[in-house]
Amino acid sequence: MKKYTYTEKKDTRSGFGAGLTELGKTNPNVVALCADLIGSLKMDDFIKNHPERFFQIGIAEANMMCIAAGLTIGGKIPFTGTFANFSTGRVYDQIRQSIAYSGKNVKICASHAGLTLGEDGATHQILEDIGLMKMLPGMTVINTCDYNQTKAATIAIADHIGPVYLRFGRPKVPVFTDENQKFEIGKAIQLTEGTDVTIIATGHLVWEALQASEALEAKGIFAEVINIHTIKPLDREAILASVRKTGCIVTAEEHNYYGGLGESVARVLAQHAPTPQEFIATNDTFGESGTPELLMEKYGLNSKAIVKAVEKVLKRK
Repeated sequence: MKKYTYTEKKDTRSGFGAGLTELGKTNPNVVALCADLIGSLKMDDFIKNHPERFFQIGIAEANMMCIAAGLTIGGKIPFTGTFANFSTGRVYDQIRQSIAYSGKNVKICASHAGLTLGEDGATHQILEDIGLMKMLPGMTVINTCDYNQTKAATIAIADHIGPVYLRFGRPKVPVFTDENQKFEIGKAIQLTEGTDVTIIATGHLVWEALQASEALEAKGIFAEVINIHTIKPLDREAILASVRKTGCIVTAEEHNYYGGLGESVARVLAQHAPTPQEFIATNDTFGESGTPELLMEKYGLNSKAIVKAVEKVLKRK
């Protein structure tokens, strides 16, 4: 089995900032909007180099979405930036009515997703945003796993016509994907080959899935790990090809059971290849304040939980 290592940890939100900076140089139609969180979204370099293409909206997220929708009419490609909670739940009506309904070319870029914004507490955490966004017709939903992939995704979505929800996080996590990767929307990435179980993960849980696969190999269990960075459109072919080989599956995400990646995968399996599945996700709950590591442990969102889920699903084959 291929072993993945890392030499440094970086926050995925910095990957977004780096991608946005690159777009500022290469695409004159890209503009950025922020709801009073420039530092948190790492937009400083873009603003420094392109002040005329940046709009500080203040703590008025609903206005930001409507302004972004309007900017697309003039051919601009707006990237909005705020926390995931405020990028989705707070402004759902504006996204639905002003962006998704008319297919506006807005890129909704959301930091501090899931539990791992940690000490900011439950009111700032969001574990239902993927579900909110994937239910909107025509909305592309992307959840990246590390700095490099986030940078690549940020650059790639500028060329995609239509609304996109790009989800990333606050903490520093291992950087293990290729620095020069080409990001392909809707195309899953197989990280390891295995014959016993498929582990499909997204976001921060991809690294945890890789750690789990190594622990499982030590027990004689060979896991096929797949990075699903695009939750909508979902790479149905990659999922089905893997489960037809392994016969069981575990899905892993920093999100609620309801509405997330696991639910989307379950629909594919139910329609095309009924397969035993276990879910790593939060169980219909809000989060709480605490360090990212402690929260991931408490809510069962780490490699140890994935190993247990694999052992459980293997008994159902």
